[in-house]
Amino acid sequence: MTDAERLRLIYSALQERGYAPINQIVGFLLTGDPTYITNHNGARSLAGRINRSELLSEIVADYIQALAGNKD
Repeated sequence: MTDAERLRLIYSALQERGYAPINQIVGFLLTGDPTYITNHNGARSLAGRINRSELLSEIVADYIQALAGNKD
């Protein structure tokens, strides 16, 4: 399973429980604190398998690419 697939499942579990998924995932990615992620549907376990540093690098790279694309 890829990190993207894990994130989709985590997002869905957070949404089902009534949390603000983006805020919760950002909190987890910045701090590494698993309590940002619900246990619902095994989401917390999935979050523990995400390489946070690698994922954040990919997110920043994609964001920078999008910014560069919007300037043209």
